[in-house]
Amino acid sequence: MSEGIPWIEKYRPRSLKEVIDQEPIVAGLTGVLKTKSVPHMIFAGPPGVGKTATAHALARDFYGDRYVEDGHFLEINASDERGIDVIRDKVKTFARTIPMAGPGFKILLLDESDMLTAEAQHAFRRVMEQFSGTCRFILVANYFNRIIEPIQSRCAVFRFKPIDESGVRQMVERVSKGEGIVVEEGAVRALFDVSEGDLRKVLNLLQTASIYSRTVTADLVYRVAGFAAAIEVRKMMELALNGRLDEAKRMLRQALYVDGVSEREIVNRMYAEVFYIPIREVDKAKILSLIGEVDYRISQGATPEVQIMTVLASLQSASRAP
Repeated sequence: MSEGIPWIEKYRPRSLKEVIDQEPIVAGLTGVLKTKSVPHMIFAGPPGVGKTATAHALARDFYGDRYVEDGHFLEINASDERGIDVIRDKVKTFARTIPMAGPGFKILLLDESDMLTAEAQHAFRRVMEQFSGTCRFILVANYFNRIIEPIQSRCAVFRFKPIDESGVRQMVERVSKGEGIVVEEGAVRALFDVSEGDLRKVLNLLQTASIYSRTVTADLVYRVAGFAAAIEVRKMMELALNGRLDEAKRMLRQALYVDGVSEREIVNRMYAEVFYIPIREVDKAKILSLIGEVDYRISQGATPEVQIMTVLASLQSASRAP
């Protein structure tokens, strides 16, 4: 087993060669390693695709396994400390000192850098200019557009993409071999559907599912994720379209209160299924607009059952339109 180590840590890539499904980025960073010419960088992309892990892998390949202990690398999470003080204190303190050995500069990783206030980002821009001789900066951001233009222009930008199904399969095979579990073919597809390209979510789901069974099935993946399988949501919507609103309501209550399916997952699945239901395009547009409103209301604390029932009722009305 994993000896108490979370799988998202146990299977973190230890070198650039182990980074999954980001070949263009790995190729670019491998070139950086060969030339020893390291620019300031921004790693941008959705959550869970390996941005922070890739920065650590790069540092380990560059400085060796003791890259943190020897003082060559520091990670700061800007979502914890997002004000100007973190730039004045922690960043400057680390960046101004010259490393005793190695290539002559350190690497500072600023995770969740898009959470920095505008004031802090402008202060950071000046720090980048002052200490470029002793430190290189890697900014990790889920939302690239939140990084101010002066910082963007000073960095090489590496855009990470969501992990595709082949990347999920590669990670599943690695975990299956390391943990001695069996993951059925359908479960791999289910993991891809549920994770939406987030490899962290894949690993967490696998570890949770392995607690229940050493054989991971698609049904088990959906259950531990609190995920509404597409076929169930489609059936619920079809019941509403056929005027069987009471049955659709019972199915919804079963999913929410008995099976423990996440209300946000049901809404997301309804959004995906709207495009395939047999109603007029103008009615599809109205339903899509309503789903957006419902999603927002649920996020603000509205009762999920009531909100989702409004969508089902609208489907019933749309099916009767001339």
